[in-house]
Amino acid sequence: MELKNKVALVTGSGRNMGKAIALGLAKAGADLIINYSSSKKGAEETRTEAKKMGVRAVTIKADVSKSNQVLKMVEKAEDEFGGIDILVNNSGVIKRATIDELDEETWDNIQDVNLKGVFLCSKIVSERMKKRKNGKIINISSLGGIKAWPSYMAYCASKAGVIMLTKCLALSLAPHIQVNSIAPGTISFPDDVNEEAKEGFLKKIPLKRFGDYGDIVKTVVFLCKDSSYITGQTIVVDGGLMLK
Repeated sequence: MELKNKVALVTGSGRNMGKAIALGLAKAGADLIINYSSSKKGAEETRTEAKKMGVRAVTIKADVSKSNQVLKMVEKAEDEFGGIDILVNNSGVIKRATIDELDEETWDNIQDVNLKGVFLCSKIVSERMKKRKNGKIINISSLGGIKAWPSYMAYCASKAGVIMLTKCLALSLAPHIQVNSIAPGTISFPDDVNEEAKEGFLKKIPLKRFGDYGDIVKTVVFLCKDSSYITGQTIVVDGGLMLK
């Protein structure tokens, strides 16, 4: 329970990686603000599982791309817990679209959630962290923010933005707030990726396995409890795929 008495806000924690990260922090002792936009049932399941671990947990619905909703979420969280010690910007969307297929609406949606959402949550939460002179912000970026995936160019552009935003935030918020990002490699695939393509990816990974949510959770917990001299960095968790 190394994070006992710490409060963590994890965006998009009603399902998938966000849920795993939230429960990993709860296992380490952190109280939780479970954010969701549409996954209400999943968020409630996350809250139930977290409370079984002996921590406090609440669910709050908010679209992270809307500043008024983020502000209300943070104010409610502050009223409930007194402060936020850890922010994990996990909310994200991905859609396959080449330059010929990509339209303005899809581009805007991906940038709004993946990049603008990180900015808004970081800005509003860090304003409170600065007053307490303490805080950790962890942004979930992607290997796609480092390597070019032409079929997912809007996603890649948004995640590259997250990596640079992480560096700018780290300099802006030092010395009391640490800001880092985690770039997962092949953890899960969009529904439109077939088995043959998956096998092709696997052959490229030096460690010869796909990652799982646990690999990301361990990195998040490390940055929250064991890291006191790392900021502005992107930790790539990809089994060595970036080396190819």
